[in-house]
Amino acid sequence: MPSLEHTCDRGGWGSPRSTGAEGGEGGGGELSAPRLRHDTPERAGLDPRELRRLVADVHELTTGERPWAPGVVVVAGRGPVIAVEEAAGWAVRYASYDPEADAGVELPPDARVPMTVDTPFDLASLTKLFTAVAAVQQIERGTLGIDARVGAFLPDFRAAAEHGVTVRELLTHTSGLRPELPLYDCLDADERLALLRAESPAGGPGTYTYSDLNPLLLQYVLERVTGRTLDDLVHHGITRPLGMTATRFGPCPDAAATEDQRRPWAKTDRGMVRGEVHDENAWALGGVAGHAGLFSTGRDLAVFCRTLLAGGSSGPARILGPDFVELLLTPPGLGFALDQPWFMGELAGRGAAGHTGFTGTSLVLDRASDTFLVLLANSVHPRRRPPDSRPRAAAGTRVARAVRGA
Repeated sequence: MPSLEHTCDRGGWGSPRSTGAEGGEGGGGELSAPRLRHDTPERAGLDPRELRRLVADVHELTTGERPWAPGVVVVAGRGPVIAVEEAAGWAVRYASYDPEADAGVELPPDARVPMTVDTPFDLASLTKLFTAVAAVQQIERGTLGIDARVGAFLPDFRAAAEHGVTVRELLTHTSGLRPELPLYDCLDADERLALLRAESPAGGPGTYTYSDLNPLLLQYVLERVTGRTLDDLVHHGITRPLGMTATRFGPCPDAAATEDQRRPWAKTDRGMVRGEVHDENAWALGGVAGHAGLFSTGRDLAVFCRTLLAGGSSGPARILGPDFVELLLTPPGLGFALDQPWFMGELAGRGAAGHTGFTGTSLVLDRASDTFLVLLANSVHPRRRPPDSRPRAAAGTRVARAVRGA
């Protein structure tokens, strides 16, 4: 059985650790929330038997000719304690995808890249959570109203302005905008921007449709309000104050590989993608987008989860006040999905919040039990397949039972 013991403080790439945000973005407060540390499951108040089963499950996900994912990293804990941090499989296993054989072309063993707990992943839609936090930071500062109309900030986005789309609707996917636009087929930036500006909601106000266009428009709102780019807002307002040195928008050369992108099964012809964002629209937009583009590690995401569980603080750094964390995570959730058993398993049911990403990423934080679970996989390597979140749900159930069995 793999060990549950790990070293504690691993460095990352990016800027130095900081105990407060620059420019007043969620700066430090008088109270200090305990920082994350590694310790035993018992010290975390978790059943070690269930966590050993979780680790075994993760390793099994990476085995066989057609594994659920070539590589997986899991991080789980309770309170300020990381009780599990484990890597399995390969960050890079395939050179390409062979459509005739419907199989990946494997690299020679000495050319493969092992998965480690320090491997960065393309977070895909987990990026939306950081965009949501950046928006709520502006709401806390009073520079943005949650029910403000997008047209007040982006009058040039004519369709959204004419339909009265609000910031709240962007955060809750109730703007009525369709799931996506083929921005990757546009010849230049002006053509992409024209498509976005002209896009009208397909449904009426309040119509729920999960859409990448919502956080993408929110990005433009935030950049217009603050005069700063989204990557700058995320860095100075979230990742730098929290010491999340392995979290940033790409490129990220050491990241786990994703897909051999070739038509017709993919939307673009890019070859094997590693270190650049997998999402085609985010790639077309230069790698920084409200819906996709961030890279991170399991441990950094555990810090993010723990910060929200602790009311917005980690050590002396504060990225949100407790009331605004409550706003973020109160039903229906702003950016976050709440109580979704299909990927949270038995952690769902008492206000658990989280999200999934198309590349194979997910995170869950459960305020009722003060637990968190980060499961990162490169499940689109070497080719995308129909989504299968059963392993995510199973991992959530393991953690929930570890709480109950402690």
